[in-house]
Formats: sequence, C-alpha cells, structure tokens
Amino acid sequence: MLMQTNAMLRTRPRTMALWLFIVAAMIVAMVMVGGITRLTESGLSITQWKPISGTLPPLTDAAWQAEFDGYKKIPEYREINAGMTLAGFKAIFFWEYVHRLLGRLIGLAFALPLIWFAIRRQIPRGYGWRLSALLALGGLQGAIGWWMVASGLSVRTDVSHIRLAVHLSTALILLGGIVWTALDLRAAHHMAGNLAIARPSRLVPVAAIALVLLGVQIIFGAFTAGLDAGYAFASWPLMGDAWFPAGAPMVSPAWRNAVDNPIVVQFIHRWFAFAAAAGLGLLAWQAIRQGAARAGYAIGGLVTLQILLGIATLMSGVAIEIAVAHQVNAALTLIAAIVAAHQLGRHRTIG
Repeated sequence: MLMQTNAMLRTRPRTMALWLFIVAAMIVAMVMVGGITRLTESGLSITQWKPISGTLPPLTDAAWQAEFDGYKKIPEYREINAGMTLAGFKAIFFWEYVHRLLGRLIGLAFALPLIWFAIRRQIPRGYGWRLSALLALGGLQGAIGWWMVASGLSVRTDVSHIRLAVHLSTALILLGGIVWTALDLRAAHHMAGNLAIARPSRLVPVAAIALVLLGVQIIFGAFTAGLDAGYAFASWPLMGDAWFPAGAPMVSPAWRNAVDNPIVVQFIHRWFAFAAAAGLGLLAWQAIRQGAARAGYAIGGLVTLQILLGIATLMSGVAIEIAVAHQVNAALTLIAAIVAAHQLGRHRTIG
C-alpha cells in the first residue's frame, strides 16, 4: 500500500487534468472554426492533404496561383464558383487553412505533453492506455477529415454529409473522452491519499441514455448542415404552413429519407431535439439530486439556449453567426452533460 501511495504521489494528475482541459478548449475552438468553414463554403479550397508541408500557407504569388489552379480542377469551382478571382479564393482558403492548422496544433498540444509525462513516468497507473487511445483517435480524426474533403473533389460539388457527420461525431467523442479523463485525473488529485476512492468514474444508465440521445441529435445536425437542409424552411414551428409539408418529394427506399432527404432531415432535427432535451433534463435532475447542482443547472441553461439558437438559425435563413453559435453551444452542452455524468458516476463508485 505504501508503494502504491508513493507511486501516486510521483504522478501529476492535477497538472495533467489542466493540460487536458486546455486541449478540450482547443477542440471547442476547432468546432467553431469548422462551422465557419462549412458555412462559408471554404472546405474544398485546399485540394491536397499535406500533413507536414501544408503547415505553411502559400508564401509567393506563384504558390498562391498553384493552389488556385488546383481548386479550378474540382467540380465546385467549375459548377458554382467559375470566374472567382484570386482574392475571392484567398478568402475561402483562409478558413480551411485555419481549420487544418488548428487541428495540427491540437495534435501537438496533446502528443508532446503526453510524451513528456510518459518519459518522466508521471502518468498515473491505468491512464497510459487511455491517453494513448485518445491520441490515436485524434490521429484518426485527421484522416477522417481528409476522407470527408476527398468526397467533394471529383464528382460532387460539396462533401458527403455522411462523412461530415462522422467527422463531427468523432471530434465530439474525442472531446468527451478528453473531458472525462481530465475529470478522473482531477478526482485522483483530490483523493491521492486513497487509491480506492480515486478509481475512475463509471457511466451510469441515465447518463448513457442522455448522451446517446444527444449524439443522435448532433448527427442529424450534421446531416442538416451537410445537406443545406436548414435552408429548406425558414419558419417555426410549422414548415411553411404545415407541420410537415404536403407533397414533399420522397426518395426510395423509404429509410433513405431520414438520411438523404433535406426536408425529412430538417423535420427530424427539429423535433428529435425535444427527445434529446428530455434525456438531458433527466440527467440534470439526477445530477442536482446527487449534489452536482452546478452541472445540472448548466445543462438546463445550455439546452434551453440550444433550442432557441436552433429556432433562430432556421428563422434567420441560417445566419452564419447564429448557426456557428448553435454548433459551439452543442459542444458546450456535451461538456456539461459529461461533467454531470461523471459526477453521477463518481457518486455511484464511492457509494
């Protein structure tokens, strides 16, 4: 027992928790920039994946022209942006470049401290595999990002909405895993004298249900964004003059409408929001009952704001500022749900 305690004292759970919270904040910023990139139609402006050399932007007129010439070869330019000037290209290039650069910075911000902690043997026992898995997931996310972009470079004039949903979902799974791990490490710091109490938190059923419902809603949000379904109807609660528009075109087989039909996708995203809100509300209520009042009230406030932002996004005709706020608030809602779920799991573990 003494050897275990000494090993625990040599680790740096509090420092590592702070590091992971910083990385989580960077991922939220990444989600924001990703939303701007999507809404400004900038995502296909860089037509090659250069993980190392792509860190630097074009620095000469010839380099800029080469990038522009590459963009001119894809369907988006030929069918939508034909005649775009170099200045216009630079404007859309900016957001995609910032998005990719931020992804690289997040990778370094995670990998380099992890290597440092590992070399100095300051990672608490049981966390090495988890942090390595998160690092691998981050690397996979970069590959998924290129897989998404590649879907719009040859035939389509935009990226696949399914691949967009995978890209966003993976980012938020990574965000949730990092925040959960940071919370475990913070608890380990506070309970360093008792390794049994410092055990990782467990996901309780009510939290799992709430997170699944939120995840489904986020996936339909990605479908809505990828299909430009938010532009289909700019009214609420009715879609035009009906709850569901009569005569809306359908695709076959029927199940594809829930994935590929912009009108159906918008309808599902509108109303499934309240199922997700109910699940999160139950999680918040349980958190408040178990003494995690701040997390519970945060969920309530953020869910309310998210619904209002969703309605405002529709009624504004998908104004960029409101739509980006809607996407960022989804990430913040996820964080609040993770915090509440973690505290419920801690209570159950300790109890």
